[in-house]
Amino acid sequence: MSAKGNREHDLVVLGAGPGGYVAAIRAAQLGLSVGCIEKEPALGGTCLRVGCIPSKALLESSERFWEAKEKLSAHGIGFQELRLDLGVLLRRKDQVVSTLTRGVDALFKKNRVTRYQGHARLLGRGRVEVTGAADTVEVRGKNLLLATGSKPAPLPGVELDGERIVTSTEALSFSEVPKHLVVIGAGYIGLELGSVWARLGSKVTVLEYLDRILFGLDAEIAAEAKKIFEKQGLEFRLKSKVVAARVEGGQCRVEVEGQDPIVCDRVLLAVGRVPNTDHLGLENTNIELHRKGFIPVNAQFATNTDGIYAVGDVITGPMLAHKAEEEGMACVEGLVTGHGHVNYDAIAAVVYTHPEIASVGKTEEQLKAAGISYRKGLFPFRANGRARTLGQVEGWIAILAQEKTDRILGVHILGPHAGDLINEAATAIAFSASSEDLARTCHVHPTLGEALREAALAVSGRAIHS
Repeated sequence: MSAKGNREHDLVVLGAGPGGYVAAIRAAQLGLSVGCIEKEPALGGTCLRVGCIPSKALLESSERFWEAKEKLSAHGIGFQELRLDLGVLLRRKDQVVSTLTRGVDALFKKNRVTRYQGHARLLGRGRVEVTGAADTVEVRGKNLLLATGSKPAPLPGVELDGERIVTSTEALSFSEVPKHLVVIGAGYIGLELGSVWARLGSKVTVLEYLDRILFGLDAEIAAEAKKIFEKQGLEFRLKSKVVAARVEGGQCRVEVEGQDPIVCDRVLLAVGRVPNTDHLGLENTNIELHRKGFIPVNAQFATNTDGIYAVGDVITGPMLAHKAEEEGMACVEGLVTGHGHVNYDAIAAVVYTHPEIASVGKTEEQLKAAGISYRKGLFPFRANGRARTLGQVEGWIAILAQEKTDRILGVHILGPHAGDLINEAATAIAFSASSEDLARTCHVHPTLGEALREAALAVSGRAIHS
């Protein structure tokens, strides 16, 4: 049902995902009258409803189960019987999601953001048609912000049915643990959800078109991660081009070029995501999409149509929730104050496998391709006291610093709580810190953060514990 009363605003945001709802709240804080249109009943977008949050809830629960089965005996903890209740596990995931979506709704009310539920379609500059279940209304805004996010990318020949052959959305809620799950794509989503079901008992086969996993991340860390995942039971088939996947006789048949077909009971298609601009009414504007479907914008996130802006997954750049949030805030701050900026070099990325993988800044491959001279500091978690007490010693931290200035250009982590550790590295890059700055900052003992300092010391050959 659409909101009643005044339907004219200073800003109308299309989409209530991380980019949209954060932009709406920040704009309201800055004194604008804000309306936000979202077609789903729950706020928060893909990330909160069927992406980041539910997948992390499943990752946490499945890791607890796997640790109980494989690791707790080393702590002197034993069980007579270990049992998985998948229904309880899934309900916990749903409860986490519902709590957070209600939280966004409460934030809208607190900040007086007017919410419209329905599908948004642009009618022209400043005009949006909202089609809900019961009615259709027109909402007007002096400025419009497109934050409609992304959707799973299709793959020719793969016949999605929403039950056996699925996207990440359905893979969050399998009614039973698959006996054999084939994952098409060795990126973030495929490895995270593949890890979840492998820990819970599935045989997991990962098919990847490229000759490596996690394309775009540090190659050395990706190669080491693959070895660790294989020890955990994941099977990888690289250089595998999937040409078809379909359901036959209650089972799935996956055809790979030059290989024998694979018969399994579930298939997860996870070959990336594409901008969600379907039926958005762009034909009523001057906006023409990039070849890959992205909306072109300038440095202030403005499109070529006056008063229309875009942020998040619908524009170029990594499809990350926190990147969308930063762009949403920068966009509305630019509208109100004239100042809004995103430091893309300081936006980190995390893969929430076990161990976690985190990265910020440039990789070695990128620095070599650009001809930038650098020094590298490496420190293994096996030499860190806190990692030893956790029983999580796989992986390392690598810091890349400019050879002459010592400015930190990139930090790459494979190891325990990498997603938390990378925030300090992102801060260092944001403030143009040197490896010496990080090396001379006293870190609490015993913590995993000490490994970051040791990697900084290692840049100049001064690591103490390795």
